This record gives sequence, C-alpha cells and structure tokens, in this order.
Amino acid sequence: MLFAALTQKQEKKNPKQEEEVCESKYDLKFRRGDLLEVPRTLFIHFGIYLGGGRVAHFIPDIMPLISGDQRKIQKMVTNTRLVLGVILKRGSVRVDSVEDFAYGSEIIVNPTDKVCSSLPPLDQETVALRAERLRGQVPYSLLWFNCEHYVMYCRYGTSMSFQTFQFCKTVRRLVLSRGVAKAMWLLGLGLVLYVHVALSSCMLLLSLLVPFLVWMAA
Repeated sequence: MLFAALTQKQEKKNPKQEEEVCESKYDLKFRRGDLLEVPRTLFIHFGIYLGGGRVAHFIPDIMPLISGDQRKIQKMVTNTRLVLGVILKRGSVRVDSVEDFAYGSEIIVNPTDKVCSSLPPLDQETVALRAERLRGQVPYSLLWFNCEHYVMYCRYGTSMSFQTFQFCKTVRRLVLSRGVAKAMWLLGLGLVLYVHVALSSCMLLLSLLVPFLVWMAA
C-alpha cells in the first residue's frame, strides 16, 4: 500500500516529529485522531484532527512540484492549483486550520466508524501520528489515492474509498446496461451499412463483438 510504504519511509527519516500545539476551542469539540468529514458539492472531503485547531488532509496540489518555497506551498490551495494537481496526479498532505479545512461547510465526526463496524479504529494517538508522518508531497489519484484513502489508512489501517466504490458501481451500471448494448448494436449496424465496402472483416467482427460483450455483461 502506498500510504503504508510512505509511513515507514518517514519513520526511518524522522522517527519523532512533535510540534508545540496550542489549545483551541475545537479541542472541546473534537479529539486528537478524530476523522472529520466535510460534504462538498460533488464529493466529500476528509481529514484527521490533530489538536490545537489543526487538521491534516490530503489534497491535489501542483505547487510542491514546481516550487520549494514553503511559504507559497502553505498558502490556501486555489482552484487552479487543485485542478492542475488532479491532472498531473500530484498532491500533498498538509495541515490547515479547521476553518480552512471546512471552508464554511458542516463537519461530521467519525461517520465511518458505524460503516466499518467490523474494522475497529486504531488508537486515537496512533491515528494522529500516522496523519502527521505522511505530511508532504504524495502521488495523487482521483480514484485510487485520494483524501478518503488517506484518512482510512490513518484511522483503520486499510486504504480504501467508499466514494470510489460508488463511482465505479455507477459507471458500471451505466456502461454495462442493456440500453447501451442496444445502442451499440444499432450503431454497429449503421456503421456496417454505411461503409460496408471499405469495412474489413476485423472491423466487422469488432463492431459486432463489442455490443455482444456489453450485452452479456449487463
């Protein structure tokens, strides 16, 4: 697992990385090591509460790839930085304030504990330490290595994403449907009738085979 390998690497490089933490009003609401969930318009963002009003979270960001200036990197990530990070598959685990992390949205605490009832969470301090040790530049993937994979590894020891699962399930339902298969059959038939003179036997077989496979998988 990517996050497990990165954790081991960071532990060898810097076994103890402690910071002076000031008390915050959020310490009365959240515990160090809590998993925080923030609903967005199209997705859900996740982070780990570290105490002192700080949240560690994993976001796509192009800035660490093009600049080593920590002042620029630590500034709030703009939409341009975020989109370029998604395209180039670069991200960073960073620590921001609760306000910057939530961005005005409601914060839900440890919602996955009920979903993962068969997978008990790790000790709160262990969760927070894992989140802290992964700080820095990390390869990013919108589906396979995102913020949910990060927090799930930190809190439960397994890297997974329910959002990715639901997305793939929806795509499969749309693509591998009988309606799509019928449309592909009609498209293939139209292609055969339109270019039957120049159509090779291989192309003819492909135009018939692909809809058939979709139909059988639907």
